[in-house]
Amino acid sequence: MEPERSSERLVFFTDAVVAIALTLLVLPLTELVPELVAEHAPASEAVTRNWAKIFSFVLSFAVIGRSWFTHHRTFEHVRAYSAPLVAVNLCWLLTIALLPFPTQLIGAYPPDRFTAVFYLGTLLASSLCHTALALIVRRDPRVRGGTEPLSRESLGNFVLSTVVFALAVVVAFIEPGLGYYALLLLFFPAMISRWAQRRRPQPA
Repeated sequence: MEPERSSERLVFFTDAVVAIALTLLVLPLTELVPELVAEHAPASEAVTRNWAKIFSFVLSFAVIGRSWFTHHRTFEHVRAYSAPLVAVNLCWLLTIALLPFPTQLIGAYPPDRFTAVFYLGTLLASSLCHTALALIVRRDPRVRGGTEPLSRESLGNFVLSTVVFALAVVVAFIEPGLGYYALLLLFFPAMISRWAQRRRPQPA
């Protein structure tokens, strides 16, 4: 890789897009205030009448925050970018930038198959892109630039997370209201990874 292909600019650009997406999530909540003022409603109704919108905001904020954190952990192994890395990273950013749209839908409409599958499908696409990023970083020594490769456990964690999102989409297609709760299974990949590390024989 040429020296000018440092990953820093790609990381800075990625952070900026994620920050904008996180900011856009809160806009539907701020728009509630003028409506309440026009109706002469008490301020407390901004919360009591809008649990669904608050839930969708918190859920998406947590999901994007988790994804951003794992993205940074992945890029700790990156020293130079390649064309495939940039292309997949842009696809991942597309899913992050899109997420405020389905987030607003699930906050504005009662649970139905379309909104649930659209939202969870966006998360599945994001997870697939992240898994592809991890594969590129693990397999391309030019991208790593001498750093240690991404561990097999970390890669397995990405794969298991993608499986969880796929399961959530299936559950949402069958029973839309339960699809979001399937995301609680995202705690299991990390637990499985820690269990595998404890089971690995320690060097003498």
